[in-house]
Amino acid sequence: MPVQPAPGRAALAALAAYAAIKALGLAVLFLWAELADRSAHRLLAERWDSLWYVRVVEHGYGFTLTAPDGRVLSNTAFFPLLPWLEEGLSAVTPLGPADAGLAVSAVASLAAAWGIFRLVDHLYGPRAGVLTVVLWGALPVGIVQSMAYSESLFTALAAWSLYAVVRGHWPAAGLLAALAGLTRPVGLAVAAAVWAGAYLALRNNSGTDSSTANSSGSGNKNTGSERLRILAGVLLAPLGAAGYVLWVGIRKGSPLFGYLDVQGAWGNGFDGGLAFARFIGGLITSTPPAGLALAAGVIALLWLYTRGIRQGQPLPLLVYSGIVMVLALCSSGYFGSKPRLLMPAFPLLIPAAVALARTKAPVVWAVTGLLSAAAAVYGAFWLHGSGPP
Repeated sequence: MPVQPAPGRAALAALAAYAAIKALGLAVLFLWAELADRSAHRLLAERWDSLWYVRVVEHGYGFTLTAPDGRVLSNTAFFPLLPWLEEGLSAVTPLGPADAGLAVSAVASLAAAWGIFRLVDHLYGPRAGVLTVVLWGALPVGIVQSMAYSESLFTALAAWSLYAVVRGHWPAAGLLAALAGLTRPVGLAVAAAVWAGAYLALRNNSGTDSSTANSSGSGNKNTGSERLRILAGVLLAPLGAAGYVLWVGIRKGSPLFGYLDVQGAWGNGFDGGLAFARFIGGLITSTPPAGLALAAGVIALLWLYTRGIRQGQPLPLLVYSGIVMVLALCSSGYFGSKPRLLMPAFPLLIPAAVALARTKAPVVWAVTGLLSAAAAVYGAFWLHGSGPP
């Protein structure tokens, strides 16, 4: 069995490996942009969603654009935490909102890597923690972690909230879940994970480490104060997402459905995956290799999720990654964005990381090196395409 590194050194190794993967991806992107006579900075900070976040900073909520087909696109579709941070950072530094977004994303991506490591290290050991971080950084769409997008910020908040859940730190878990809910609509997945963990903690009469209680059935009896802490986490968790959705709904004259109307104008909705299934079917008919590869990717995701269940992942992680996966795969929006919408579902990578952790070092280096190089090339290719990631 491979020797497990000391947790402190493993954390540094995880962050160093992650930073190296990101540096490689950015180097390839900038080289590709130079050869293509394009601006890598613009691709990272001033196109697609990142431009809409800047519009929130510069114009406030209520800014709209009319699409060529007549749809009115509103910036209220974009949750407020990232533009708030962009505005705050640009107010106290020379950075403009777009560059502030890049800075927030850079810091948040490191915070996400650290949170993922702490969570997986707590559950499966430091070697698995390091490799989960590496696999997350080396995702084919990992370049998004370096963009002025909200995925890195959301993943950081989600990872640390899940870590707080498995450690039984309920107010912190609820607060982080609330902040995640102010970052992306899927923040409700983090709230659901907090609720799942709270249910297990109360059921097992454990107010300390819910992961330990789940596996052994032992733990300290809940005191009244511990139950209040659990209740605080439960109540805090949904406030961010629910509060913003309600605020948008009130502005639109329909508290419950106003935000859905905003997303509908963008072409986003939930149809149980019918539109995505038709898209895959059409792709198989028109371009069989691409369609079959996409179908295989979906099957791989489902397989990883079932492996997580068989692995005995804590219920909060399964709830979180399951909801993220369902919302990504079963929405009817722009299909090119589905890979990045799945990126925060990092618990799906844990079974692969645990398996890789049992292999010898040369195998680990070969696999992770190949994945990192492929992600760097694909990321540059992806951002130079015509559509948004």
